[in-house]
Amino acid sequence: MNNPMAAIILKDESYKVMGALFEVYREMGCGYLEAVYQECCEFEFTEQAIPFSPKTELTLRYKQNELKSKYIPDFICYGKIIVELKAVAVITSQHRAQVHNYLMATNFPLGIIANFGHYPKLEYERIVR
Repeated sequence: MNNPMAAIILKDESYKVMGALFEVYREMGCGYLEAVYQECCEFEFTEQAIPFSPKTELTLRYKQNELKSKYIPDFICYGKIIVELKAVAVITSQHRAQVHNYLMATNFPLGIIANFGHYPKLEYERIVR
């Protein structure tokens, strides 16, 4: 019995992104600052031919007014997946809320939090809008 609600959103694209993130963790391990993983992911996304934009400013609105404050996710991949990198002990509800807000600001369907600070393996979560 097929359950259409159980289908993975952007399955092929998100698997490619996750593969690149796992490769960065395999090569670098944990313990570096987020900026190091940002740079490594740029190399790996390029190597694996994953389309991406790093540190793209997102415009926020309040009651039809554009705000001066901007959201800046670490990556937008395939023009529709937010990728947020962390280098912390664990992913928290604040990290989840951050990605959820990015999804609301963009109307993108999927966000991925990748935590390189977790040992002994990459910690990650998929956030669906």
